[in-house]
Order: sequence, then structure tokens, then C-alpha cells
Amino acid sequence: MMKTVEHDHKDLWVFAYGSLMWRPGFSYRERVPARLIGLHRALCVFSFVHRGTPERPGLVLGLDRGGMCRGIAYRVAASARTETLHYLRAREQVTTVYVETMRQIELEEPAPRRRRAVCYICDRSHVQYAGRLTLAESLHHVRQGHGQSGANRDYVLETVRALEALGYRESELHLLAERLLGQGSGMQESGIRKSGIRKSGIRTTGIRDQDSLIPDFLMPDDLTS
Repeated sequence: MMKTVEHDHKDLWVFAYGSLMWRPGFSYRERVPARLIGLHRALCVFSFVHRGTPERPGLVLGLDRGGMCRGIAYRVAASARTETLHYLRAREQVTTVYVETMRQIELEEPAPRRRRAVCYICDRSHVQYAGRLTLAESLHHVRQGHGQSGANRDYVLETVRALEALGYRESELHLLAERLLGQGSGMQESGIRKSGIRKSGIRTTGIRDQDSLIPDFLMPDDLTS
């Protein structure tokens, strides 16, 4: 938590990469597609409150080291800066698994602009840090997870839809979404329409795979340490 962030008198930028993309919960003046270099989105945080319990942990997203993350940047009026930060801290730091920090992001529309934004990065030393899990392990936690904010399954599916609205696909998240929807591992079993839109509302074509957009020099060397 950074006390100095509250006392700045400028508008506040917030970088969203998970549920904040589709359920921000605060007022904003501008909503812009953005990207963050040096960190990537991963289902690497066990959820004990919002999407699970300590006895039956769910699995939620965090920003982990290496790569690149595309998301949404919100511009919050300076007059609402303190109120918004208090809201975000109550929501994101209920178990202190995320570290609040300021990072440079690039706004992608209407023209590239660089801004500093509040980001919530996973704390690798925290007991809730899950690291890199297998698909089977992720599926287990997401299927069982249910917390104060609802079913873990809904969290994953809504995030995938938010990414698709930006025109991007993330291979691991999309594969997990397919399994959650019971579509199996084969494309023939998935019921894909010719337009590339599933009956479930999860698109599989006409969008770019974000994994292929990460330059080699930005790929994480080791996502498990």
C-alpha cells in the first residue's frame, strides 16, 4: 500500500487485468485498452475469500513476473482518487496477497500514450501464491471454488469474454474455459459455429492469441520460481 498515491492531486489511472475489466465497481471518466510490459496475467493465486475458502480454495488471476499483459486502463477523476483507492484496497487486498504498486502502462486507443497506473501484483512469498499449476489442477480449483463474490467458474468465463471483447485470446485461459463448459479437448466435440462463436458465448476464431504477441526477449525464463 502506497500512502503517497492518495495525496497526488492528479487523475488516477487503474490497470485492470481480471474481474476489474468487467466489474470495476468504481466511477471513471475514461476506459481504454492498455498493455503492461514485464508482467503477465496468470491464474496463480488461491482464493480464500472472493472465489473460494481456505478449506476449498478457488483460483484467481494475478500479475506475475515476465512477459506482457493486455487489459483495461481506467481514468478516475482526481476528486474520486482517495475514495477509489480505498475501494480497491478493500477489494484486492483483503488477504494482502497482492502488492499495490505504480507501473508504466501504454494506452492503445485512440493513439498510443504512456501513463503510470495503479496495479495489483501477486506476492510470491504469500501463502496464497499458487505458482504455475497444471490444467488439471487449475480445473479442480476453479470447479470447486465458490466465495463471497460467487462461483469461480463464472469468474474465469467472464474474464475470457472480456479478453475477447478486446480482440485477444490467451491459450491457457481459453482452454480452461472450454473444459469448464464441458467441451472436451477435441474441436469436433466443442459445438463451434462456422462464425467461430460457441453456443456458450466463448469465441474461438477471429481473435489474436496474445501468447504469440509477446516478443521473445520478454518471455519469462521461469514462471515457477
